[in-house]
Amino acid sequence: MRDLLRRWREDPRGAYRTWFLWEDRIKNFRSIRRGVQQVAEEIADGRFGVAYRGSSLETVVHSIAEQRQVFKGADHAFLWKPKLRIPDIYEHPSNQRAFGRLLDACVCCDTAEHVLAEIHRIDALQIKGLGPAVANILYFLHPTIAPPFNTAIVRGYNALFGANVKLGRWEQYLAMRQGLMAFNAKHRDLLSNDLGAVAAFCFDIGMGLYAPPPRQDDEAALASWRQDLAKVRQAAVLKPTSEQDERTHTQVQGWLRDLGLALGYKVFIAQNDQGRLYEDGKLGEGCMARLGPKLESAAGADAVRLIDVLWLSDPDSIIAAFEVEHSTSIYSGIVRMLDLALGGAADSLHALYLVAPDKREADVRAQIARPAFSRIGDLSVRYLPYGELEKHREAMGRFGAGIRALETVSHRLTSGEGPLA
Repeated sequence: MRDLLRRWREDPRGAYRTWFLWEDRIKNFRSIRRGVQQVAEEIADGRFGVAYRGSSLETVVHSIAEQRQVFKGADHAFLWKPKLRIPDIYEHPSNQRAFGRLLDACVCCDTAEHVLAEIHRIDALQIKGLGPAVANILYFLHPTIAPPFNTAIVRGYNALFGANVKLGRWEQYLAMRQGLMAFNAKHRDLLSNDLGAVAAFCFDIGMGLYAPPPRQDDEAALASWRQDLAKVRQAAVLKPTSEQDERTHTQVQGWLRDLGLALGYKVFIAQNDQGRLYEDGKLGEGCMARLGPKLESAAGADAVRLIDVLWLSDPDSIIAAFEVEHSTSIYSGIVRMLDLALGGAADSLHALYLVAPDKREADVRAQIARPAFSRIGDLSVRYLPYGELEKHREAMGRFGAGIRALETVSHRLTSGEGPLA
């Protein structure tokens, strides 16, 4: 088992490297948590409505479903199935309120006992269609308490441990959780306190990326399994990986860094990206290591420090903010920008930029139009395509005059104009 875990950790195709070590995974926790709080508040205030489509819940679950392979399809369980009338939280007011109370309690609690008590409480109500898929939301609230849950994870868990866990029942999820916790404790040096790692391991087993080690003392089976591992390792060398996506994200941050410096601005790179390798050095070289004291003490400062690139006229005066959205949910970037624009420390902010591949403009506009982001309509938010930035960045750096240089190559997304005072 430990041999398999080591190979899995080293495999550039495996979920450990492509998802668990992915820097943006950590960034997304706060924005998803904030979205869950909004869902709970809307339900408590009677403002949630009776539809999934267009709701704050859809925004949150859609964001989770885009967190790379482990959560692909996480939104399926929450889609309204009218013929079956499940999940029964849209047209049944008391069930909806119970679901809201579960979310609110789990946002506020901080112990495993409390989270498990809330799970038992919702399970006792036997709400049709509201099963352990909710654990995918709870994971982003309590990653050391609630592991993710989907078909591939269950399949991998059953293959590893000879179990018979089934989908759809909370007691099955809790039994699997116990097994995962014990396995995680035994191999923590190769896994993590964050249960996303052990769930990702089961996910890759369940998806057939690896064959589970034989459970019996069978030398022939063990030898065959080791041959399978060798084939997997060879395939990993030959196949391309999503590391190219990460290099592209870092490269675009580097373009924005260099352009900002060329235009005479101070530049701040997201706190957890400053040490990334870029060209012959690190991404944060030549940039501010910390924001000014006013920004550091402002509301939402934790989120602001995670914005991909900031241009400043001085340590406390942000001129422009950039979120690079290569292939992931735009939701988290918008939430961080809202924290900046509405947090009381954006007096000098001229514009917010969502920087994404040329083909993602429709996706960007669709996200901005969600009801959950109604407050962003009065802000100056612009879409900056990769292609335009790559084509014009050198000329803008050489001949541009401040932030106005970007307005000619970006597209307005909202009606807001001018400084975001």
